[in-house]
Amino acid sequence: MSLYVIILLVTLALLFDFMNGFHDAANAIATVVSTGVLKPSQAVAMAALFNVLAFFVFNLSVAKTIGKGTIDPLIIDHYVIFGALVGAIFWNLVTWYFGIPSSSSHALIGGLIGAAVAKEGTDALIAAGLYKIILFIVLSPLLGFVLGSLMMLIVSWVFVKSTPLKVDKWFRRLQLVSASVFSLGHGGNDAQKTMGIIWMLLIAAGYSSANDAAPPSWVVYSCYAAIGAGTLFGGWRIVKTMGQKITKLKPVGGFCAETGGAATLIMATIFGIPVSTTHTITGAIVGVGSAQKMSAVRWGVAGNIVWAWILTIPASAFVAAIAWWIGTKLL
Repeated sequence: MSLYVIILLVTLALLFDFMNGFHDAANAIATVVSTGVLKPSQAVAMAALFNVLAFFVFNLSVAKTIGKGTIDPLIIDHYVIFGALVGAIFWNLVTWYFGIPSSSSHALIGGLIGAAVAKEGTDALIAAGLYKIILFIVLSPLLGFVLGSLMMLIVSWVFVKSTPLKVDKWFRRLQLVSASVFSLGHGGNDAQKTMGIIWMLLIAAGYSSANDAAPPSWVVYSCYAAIGAGTLFGGWRIVKTMGQKITKLKPVGGFCAETGGAATLIMATIFGIPVSTTHTITGAIVGVGSAQKMSAVRWGVAGNIVWAWILTIPASAFVAAIAWWIGTKLL
């Protein structure tokens, strides 16, 4: 594997990380923008800052899961990494264009699966790691839903005697805190997925060892910087879907959704589980809406989002398998 190919693939991985921040910025800022607490430019700057600050808060357990726990490290080469990244980037572009809040994380997992199976068949997959990821495809939105709706019920009970004006005033301030914590969780979980991919590549090329406890420092720094930069540019098509089309949010609802989503992300990151920030915050927003009344949720929009979730892994895997084949001819 030439140094030129390694540089090309690291650049492609950082491009995916940038797109991850760009695509998933909506997850962190949609509620705080849609409730009018912050202007879009202020919100993305805050989200980008806390994406990067995650470096000082979380360990690298998610990167270890991606780097060593999804596909057999022995079959990884530059063709597999190329296929995985192309499959993930393709799906991110499609869903961003149509304003669909899909998961960059699961697009990357699908890309890895597709490229690995194209090369070696299903024996290349590590079942235990993939089962854990697939399990949390279901659990993360459910946890977000439960925690978001529970927060909404608790807040409604605590502030039952307060005037709407007083509640709005308090939660406009508190939503700044909840949005910041959610952005912290987003940076902690999502940036590490790209670290895991680059780490795979470096191990395959002999520049790192599978016995190392963590990827090289420059990988960590560059991935946090890339996702932060991507968040600064924001994905405005998806902000509209997340913030207003699913349910109408007020600052109190935005606070509850972000707090429920942040708790889910932080727990998953601590335990090294790569989860979807998109799935998590969508579940929390639906939970907040349904806690008020079931008709407050636009279930048709939520249903379209679920279909995108279902298609993410197989679609990105299919494109990755084709990209793997093309890579074997070009790289």
